[in-house]
Amino acid sequence: MQRHIVSVPVGPEAVARRFSEVGVAPGSAFADAVLLVVSELVVNVLRHASRSPVAEVGITVGAGQLVVSVADAEPRLPALRPGSRGAGLQLVAELAADYDGNVSAEPAVDHDGKVVLVRFDIPS
Repeated sequence: MQRHIVSVPVGPEAVARRFSEVGVAPGSAFADAVLLVVSELVVNVLRHASRSPVAEVGITVGAGQLVVSVADAEPRLPALRPGSRGAGLQLVAELAADYDGNVSAEPAVDHDGKVVLVRFDIPS
């Protein structure tokens, strides 16, 4: 299992540079979906987590799955039930589902805040 954490003030550029390290073909439909998820989650930090000067973006790969995590300093968990999600989280959930994945959120373990997790099955 490989875990990569990148602190980014805005944008998914630093994440895209890690794709080759974790076996994701840059420019593939899957890579584009992952980047769009990162982008949407970072935008949500900007919109809804005013206490967070940065977002901590992680990519974990193992057992045929890629997990994107975005942590911030806002402890309030997002609404994840269908029908209660905003447009950005709805898009994230749909992209995850396209790759047999899902979206979850949990309190952060190492700081006051939360972590949003998006799991994807890596296409073969």
